[in-house]
Amino acid sequence: MGRHEQREQVFELLFRAEFNSPEDMPEQVQLFFEDEERAGLGDVSEVIKAKYQKIFDKIPELDRLLNEKTERWNTKRFGKVELTVLRLALYEILFDNSIPEGVAIDEAVTIAKKYGQDSSGAFVNGVLAKFVKKENE
Repeated sequence: MGRHEQREQVFELLFRAEFNSPEDMPEQVQLFFEDEERAGLGDVSEVIKAKYQKIFDKIPELDRLLNEKTERWNTKRFGKVELTVLRLALYEILFDNSIPEGVAIDEAVTIAKKYGQDSSGAFVNGVLAKFVKKENE
């Protein structure tokens, strides 16, 4: 499984956090990997779980940053797909030095287009571009 597919699996797992309490998420993670579709992932499942957990633990910080940097928007107004994609990409941009910013943004836009609405890709790209500009200035 390539990095893109792994990233999509992390996205799908993180997306569950929007519909479950933090206390329920360990069970949701277990159910996620018991699914027939993911049963044969083996060692890759540990990579996906580890990345998911790192991002999940930083959700309050990621949401705070999103709320600070987006004008007239806050995380309560974002669509659930867009919010999940933004959390994933922002984590990669700010905390994962192994992923170039451009790759994180491109991947986020691709996932947003696949799972979101017609305008999701452009919205995600616009929000993330603000973070990259601010970080590089």
